[in-house]
Amino acid sequence: MEKAGIRKRIRWLLLAGFAGVAIGYAMWMFPTSAQVETGQTAEGHHLKFRTHGEQLQMYKDSAWKPYFVKGINLGASLPGHYPGELPIQKEDYERWFGMMHELGVRAVRIYTIHQPVFYEALVEFNRKHADDPLYLIQGIWSPEEALIEKKDAFLPEIKTEFRQEIEYAVGAVYGDIEIPERQGKASGTYTANAGPYLLGWHVGTEWDPEMVSQTNRVRKQEPMYHGRHFQAAPAATPFESWLAEMLDYTAQLEAKRGWQHPVTFTNWVTTDPLSHPGEPIIHEDMVSVDPTHIRTVNWEAGFFAAYHVYPYYPDFFRFDPALRTVKNERGEVDPYKAYLRQLKSHHRGMPVMVTEFGVPSSLGVAHLGPLGRDQGGHDEREQGRINAELLQEIYAEGYSGAILFAWQDEWFKRTWNTMRFEIPEDRHAYWKNELTNESFFGLLAMDAGKEDDLVIDGKADDWDRLPAEEKRRIPAHMPGFRDIWMTHDEAYVYLLARLDGAFQPEKETVYIGFDTIPGGNRQSGELPGLSLDEGLEALAVLGTEQESQVKLAAQYDFHRRLYGERFGMINVPEEERRDNSGLFTPVKLAVSLEMSPPDTKQVHPFEEVVVGKLRRGTTAVGKEGYSSQAHWQVNGEWLEVRIPWMLLGFTDPSTKHVLSYGDGKTKSFSAVATEGIRIIALRGEKASGQLRGVGDTVVPLSTWERYTWRDWEQPQFSERKKESYSIYQKALQTIPAYR
Repeated sequence: MEKAGIRKRIRWLLLAGFAGVAIGYAMWMFPTSAQVETGQTAEGHHLKFRTHGEQLQMYKDSAWKPYFVKGINLGASLPGHYPGELPIQKEDYERWFGMMHELGVRAVRIYTIHQPVFYEALVEFNRKHADDPLYLIQGIWSPEEALIEKKDAFLPEIKTEFRQEIEYAVGAVYGDIEIPERQGKASGTYTANAGPYLLGWHVGTEWDPEMVSQTNRVRKQEPMYHGRHFQAAPAATPFESWLAEMLDYTAQLEAKRGWQHPVTFTNWVTTDPLSHPGEPIIHEDMVSVDPTHIRTVNWEAGFFAAYHVYPYYPDFFRFDPALRTVKNERGEVDPYKAYLRQLKSHHRGMPVMVTEFGVPSSLGVAHLGPLGRDQGGHDEREQGRINAELLQEIYAEGYSGAILFAWQDEWFKRTWNTMRFEIPEDRHAYWKNELTNESFFGLLAMDAGKEDDLVIDGKADDWDRLPAEEKRRIPAHMPGFRDIWMTHDEAYVYLLARLDGAFQPEKETVYIGFDTIPGGNRQSGELPGLSLDEGLEALAVLGTEQESQVKLAAQYDFHRRLYGERFGMINVPEEERRDNSGLFTPVKLAVSLEMSPPDTKQVHPFEEVVVGKLRRGTTAVGKEGYSSQAHWQVNGEWLEVRIPWMLLGFTDPSTKHVLSYGDGKTKSFSAVATEGIRIIALRGEKASGQLRGVGDTVVPLSTWERYTWRDWEQPQFSERKKESYSIYQKALQTIPAYR
């Protein structure tokens, strides 16, 4: 009997232990309302967030409180990868969630389904921060390419694909689905239940106006959708009715999991419900997608409007007189603030959130905005300042949330005014193009391989620490230079020169010429008396603030060739098109194309900006003259320079490709592989206008040593909090979470 009793107690202990493990595992992987305080609907669904009038509310301390969402958008890529490759690992998410939390954001928005490790990391992070978790806004990617191509949202194959993606997204969030392998999309076994940490569903992508307009035309006879939880209002267009159906399907699938969360669809200024008579481009104001035309039914979590709102696009931010009616706290006429006010006014009775906004810290610029809020051309400090201003305006205008774009820089991104010069086009994720502003919206920099190793400060100590195989001494053939060293990474060509005397920019100019392929300028009035046996494609000029820049040989200048020779938007004199024209032109990018009716309401002029300026300063944080965009510095006899690849004509440095010269017969662009870079460094005296050491003989540049390197497939990079991180962090601290 005694042994039987012992065995019985052992069995109970084992069962209790097993039950404890099972319960612990279930609580870990499937958190319930016990870990997240919730309210309930009449039907018993859990509610953590809901909409109430124009408020978004959170259930906290047994009450509903008006809540302002401070969030950030998270992309799906790393340098050297495209989003469909899904390279981000669990440890990356774990590290980033901690940094986001420290920043002060309390919501992370993703655009599509991520790998299972994302949801696992989020659940684990939030269990450790149960009193102050990081909430999730789950995006659901619409069949964007098919919608744009076929221009009919009601096609069965499009609806089927979208509904399938909704099913996968809901299953991924609630951790109860196996998603099969799909090209370029997440897959795997999803077991971590992130549902209790969900803030809302963000359905779809930015809508192509031509697709919306065509859908509305061809589907006029479609009955208005009236679903279980969402329905189209009487004023709804066919496309808005289609959206109501997709939102309803999302809600139905979630309700089966015992939860309700607020739902929205992605929208942007191009398809907003406002009229913009000052918009010159008809395409940007041709059709509306109006959230007020969708109603909820038995969905207590509610529905809110979400917009991507940037201060520089579309062009009506600059041109529409109706947006010049509001001043900001500094007394400046502020079109962004005026637009926010108009948009909010249209959506009376429902919450509105700005789920994308921000400016990039890039050398390149793609659009101009009022108050200097351009799409690019900012260093990290300026990026932080502008982002902070936009955040505060969004909050002040009564919005329910502001989701900054974006968390990390993404090298794969392309921009309309540089993409033609990135050849081959399938390799732009392998190098960091400083002229492509779309790659630099992040608060977390993805620095190229040597950006953290080499500080631009005019000192040689960090160069001394570089391994011998990562730098090369280039003979200094011309007077005024003792030694020249070169190296490179995925973003820049670097040079360190030891001069034979201190460089004084107010009295002299340093010229560094670059030869990559046959052709170019062998003589130039800018380099008096110099004759070369091989021409220069690019010329770096270092002097005063106004002088310092990179210029291109006029006949090589890709910007002028594209918008002059091909499109005829700028005048290119015949003498500039000849080989060895002797002219060097500033490097520019287009920021607005010349357009005329019927595409625009009136003639829209061509606009361009200079992007080849080289800023003197230092990249040493905290030092005088610091700027994330510092390109050169001099310190006594030492001169240090870094130059972005595209300013030298490179279309893909990872395979040593540069833009080729046009042959005059075709207007298309092509690239050729270079054997490397030859340089010539010269010092010119401003008083005399002469170059040191230039005589009557022809300089045999073609015989000089080239700087070359191995092709790369896997770029080196490191992550770093930008200066904008701390600036935005301070701005977030001024915004209360509860209104």
